[in-house]
Amino acid sequence: MVVENTTPTVHSQHAKARSVPIRLHINIDHVATVRNARGTRYPDPLFAAHVCEAAGADGITAHLREDRRHIKDDDVERLRASISSHLNLECATTDEMRAIAERIRPDTVTLVPERRQERTTEGGLDVATQRRDIEAFVSMAKRCGIRTSLFIAPDEEAIKLSHALGVEQIELHTGVYCHACEPGHHGARALELERLARATSLACSLGVEVAAGHGLTRQNIGPVVAIPGIVEVNVGHSVIADAVFMGLSEAVKSLRAAIDRSLA
Repeated sequence: MVVENTTPTVHSQHAKARSVPIRLHINIDHVATVRNARGTRYPDPLFAAHVCEAAGADGITAHLREDRRHIKDDDVERLRASISSHLNLECATTDEMRAIAERIRPDTVTLVPERRQERTTEGGLDVATQRRDIEAFVSMAKRCGIRTSLFIAPDEEAIKLSHALGVEQIELHTGVYCHACEPGHHGARALELERLARATSLACSLGVEVAAGHGLTRQNIGPVVAIPGIVEVNVGHSVIADAVFMGLSEAVKSLRAAIDRSLA
């Protein structure tokens, strides 16, 4: 069971400095996971995207993995043709994915690390090791008018290198912070929150926009969105989990309400 984060000093200090509204992007991958489990045509990720938009989502995120374990190529094509909000395509730094992104032309392409054996994305992108592949993606994206974002750990070297590569945005991996929100990790939680805050400050000083995501829930998102400089969050698994009990529309609205309460 996830316990609500209670770090009032850090939270209140950050909240006072925030003036920019938070964009909420909903990741619909796990709607496709449920569909694929039975090989049916339902639940349809596109329908889910429309529900999320109607409930107040500012954008839709979909991760087209190399093994196509949830989102399929046809899903991405239908999303691009149908949704009215921002489409954020997450993918690995491969030639295949670069060609797909060039053809589909999402509003943003977020480059993420990917390993076949992982359940979900683990850790941030190794920007230094994959620099050449990232450069090829950034070059294509600039030519096609696509924003590029890198999903990275809140690490100084990774942020500086991301800036040097010319990306418009970074998305900070919040998984370690979210794990620290579990019972008994109060000290680690505060340290991770400060780490995210320092990383955000550095990125903003370099002119790079900052998003955050991975593991965020209604219970732990507050201190993250209160960090000055974070302007977007990507949330998926917890919204779909909440939707099992309250419906997708209400799950999105409840998440938005949690964000708004943290910024009040």
